[in-house]
Amino acid sequence: MKKAVFLDRDGVINRSVVRGGKPFPPGSLEDVEILPGVEAALERLRRAGYLNIVVTNQPDVRTGKQRLDVVEAMHRHLLAVLALDEIRACYHVDEDGCDCRKPRPGLLLDAAREHGIDLADSFMVGDRWRDVLAGQAAGCRVFFIDFGYQERRPDPPYTRVASLLEAARAIEAEVSPGQTLLRGNGA
Repeated sequence: MKKAVFLDRDGVINRSVVRGGKPFPPGSLEDVEILPGVEAALERLRRAGYLNIVVTNQPDVRTGKQRLDVVEAMHRHLLAVLALDEIRACYHVDEDGCDCRKPRPGLLLDAAREHGIDLADSFMVGDRWRDVLAGQAAGCRVFFIDFGYQERRPDPPYTRVASLLEAARAIEAEVSPGQTLLRGNGA
């Protein structure tokens, strides 16, 4: 079976726009700023044999605050310039009750079925509680990039890191499957 690193988009791959202590997606392709170290991190993960799959909530499309073609242009750009294998997006809002909107694990589970991914040997990297819960629910080990947003905090287990590059280094450093080095130090 294959293994993957599932990645949130805004705050992990590209810079979020933070207003009032809460993160928001960039408004246009021109506003997309890839975070420092992301390119190197994705290359490291790919060389280590992982699929790099972005799983992102983009509810602004559903609410009319963002156009679908703008989000798709951002995704085409990221796929063209970074070592990403796929971008999966949920355009629903919580009230839609879909399985793909994080914190539900639908995006990860669908990707695992389609690509033959072993979720227990895979990781989720996110910067919000929704990402952490989705990764946990899918059975992945989880990294939390903690920007100190003024919102709900995730529940452990997860490993707190400062960036995707730090997470990639920790994933590379694993010496054997089943090692618990990356579990449960979310405090």
